[in-house]
Formats: sequence, C-alpha cells, structure tokens
Amino acid sequence: VTPSEGVRRGTGRILGMLESLLALGGLVLLRDSVEWEGRSLLKALVKKSALCGEQVHVLGCEVSEEEFREGFDSSINSRLVYHDLFRDPLSWSKPGKALPGGPLEALRALDKRTGSGPATIALDSLSWLLHHLPCPILCQTLHALSRQDSCPGDTLPGEQVRVLGLLHEELHGPGPLGALSSLAQTEVTLSGTMGQASAHILYRRPRQRPTLQTQWFSILPDFSLELQVEPLLESQPPSDLHTPSVDPTTHLTFNLHLSKKEREAKDSLTLPFQFSSEKQQALLRPGLGQATSHIFYEPDAYDDLDQEDPDDDLDV
Repeated sequence: VTPSEGVRRGTGRILGMLESLLALGGLVLLRDSVEWEGRSLLKALVKKSALCGEQVHVLGCEVSEEEFREGFDSSINSRLVYHDLFRDPLSWSKPGKALPGGPLEALRALDKRTGSGPATIALDSLSWLLHHLPCPILCQTLHALSRQDSCPGDTLPGEQVRVLGLLHEELHGPGPLGALSSLAQTEVTLSGTMGQASAHILYRRPRQRPTLQTQWFSILPDFSLELQVEPLLESQPPSDLHTPSVDPTTHLTFNLHLSKKEREAKDSLTLPFQFSSEKQQALLRPGLGQATSHIFYEPDAYDDLDQEDPDDDLDV
C-alpha cells in the first residue's frame, strides 16, 4: 500500500477477526504461501458464515470434499453445499452431465444458486481457476459474482453476497495478483514469525480511506479462531567471555613476522631511491680524472631574449 492511498494502521479489536472479515461484502482475498497456508483460515470463515445462518457454497478444486469437510461437525456440514471440481474437473467420467463452459460455467452457476438472502461463496482456490481460465474472464466473473455492479444502496443487507477466495500468491506474477487485489474489498496476507501466524488485513470500505490492521492468531482443531498477542523477539544470548580467541595468522603459507637476522639485513640494505650523503658528495665533488661538461648556447634569429615582455612574439 503506497502512502498516496492514505492507509491508516489500526490495532483496535472492537470486532473479532472473523466478524471483521465477514462484515463487508464483495471479494475477500486470502493470500497464503508455502510457509503459511490459508485453507485453515478459509474453513474458519466458512464455519463462521454457516453459524450465522447464511447460505454457504464451496467450489472445491484442490482438495476432495471429504478432506474439506474434515474437522466440521454435522451441524456445519449439513449447511454446506459442496460443488466438486476436484474429482472430475472436466466431467470426463460423466460426459452427459458436463457443463458446456467447464469451470467457468460452474463458477457462473453459483450466482444463480445463491438465490435471495445473505450468501457466502468459498473458492478453493483462485489459483486453480487462474490456471484454467484467462485472468480477465475470471476477474469479470468475480466482479459479477460479488455483485459489485450494484450501488451500495441498491443491495439490501439480506442480499449481500460474499466471495472468499484462496490465492497462492507464490504461483502467480504481479499482473494477476494486482488485478485480483484491485477487486477485493478485504485483502488478507498471511505471514508470521517464530511459529506464530499473523494476518495483515487491508479493508477497502466505500467512500473511506483504506485501513490496515495486523492480527496474531491461532486456529484450533475445530476451526475456531483464537487471537494472540504479538510475540516478543528473543534476545540473543550473551557471548562467552572465556572463549579462547583463534589466531588468524596460523597455518599460513608465508610469514608475517621477521626474525632478528632478517630485520638486521633489512635495516642495513640501502635502497636505490634513497639519496644518501655519500651520493650527494659524489655528485657535488667529482673525483680526479672525471671530465666536466659545459653547455654552449648560440641564439638564433627567432629567439626572444626580451625578459620584460616574453610574449611579444605571439602577436596578440
């Protein structure tokens, strides 16, 4: 979220995490990763919607119906309408009952089956649908499925449709991620630290500035959600002061130190660039028998010997 969006970060917990995620209609995008899976949170939201008496339709693509219903009691399972695309996604085993549009037709049919009253549609998952449908077609279908074409005053609270979409963000590029993010009224990014899961929740309410909250939570075996406090980072243990230091100069192929004889030889050596007093005397006082040199200069016609104006020959 860029600063231009005017995001306000809040930590208030007036509503529970599940209630706040289900408070808005439209698309609720659950972005998980390999390290932090999001199907458990999806099932917790499905359970909460079923307990509220809503119609709950589940489009299962990645896991079997038995695996998705596992952990729910009979009262919750009796309220779920499961549409299975996992066992036979293209209806090859039942060609007579195959939908002309395949997964796209199954997705569009959910809008007709919700009828009147509040409804929750769980898509497990959007990543599977993205691999079988073009991204623009999927976005248009989700836009119509969440009834975003209607004005806020035209949709009654009892006719609200909520779409829960699980998205494995590591499988997609920035294009599909950005397109689905722009459609979502609520965006949940799962992460964590030190084994504790966290959810960064971005709310986009109509005519309001986006709000970002961070919740730490754990999901119980019955898919109830329990809020946690933010874990404190453990301090690093102090280093042992009595640990012997290791000499980095050991086991080298060369010597870093000189012996006494080597140092005396080094000090007695006269380097060629050193201008000693002996060299100076030899240059200033030539010995007997050494020839001396002289310079004879004869000026020609173009030499300028005027020291007052040495540049007069430049014709300036």
